[in-house]
Amino acid sequence: MLIFAVRNYLTVLNRDLKEIAMELILWRHAEAEEGFPDMARQLTGKGLDQARRVADWLKPKLPEKARIIVSPARRTQQTAMALQLDFLTDAAIGPGASARAVLAAANWPDAEGTVVIVGHQPTLGEIANYLIPSVPPGLRVKKGSVWWIRCEEKENINEPVLHTVIYPEML
Repeated sequence: MLIFAVRNYLTVLNRDLKEIAMELILWRHAEAEEGFPDMARQLTGKGLDQARRVADWLKPKLPEKARIIVSPARRTQQTAMALQLDFLTDAAIGPGASARAVLAAANWPDAEGTVVIVGHQPTLGEIANYLIPSVPPGLRVKKGSVWWIRCEEKENINEPVLHTVIYPEML
């Protein structure tokens, strides 16, 4: 009788567990210098420190096969370099890219595993609002911050869930 009860309990548990289909990590570049041309703007000293602190927090949490996709802008390249991991530069997610273009580059929600996007505002805020409707329109993703979104699958339906938001000042 006990074995039957345990088996039924485990069956119910397994039915209710959500499977993580994909993780999308949106990382806005850290603080950058003002100036022109926009693509050449570099991180300030504060920005380099922000990128290092966030990278130190993020790197041990990333799975070994995480894909990292970075805008070609100098400030995003410098932000991503703080991770000390290989990354792909994709012009499709550069300044002014649409939320749709960035999600396509990440292959959301169909990619397996974890994808890190190092990009720009307002696009990252638009993505957060699109995926998580409770996020207010016009949300500003702070410089250097990470928004970690999980695509959880339950009963064959994909549901974006906000997992973590981290700002450099929190670290």
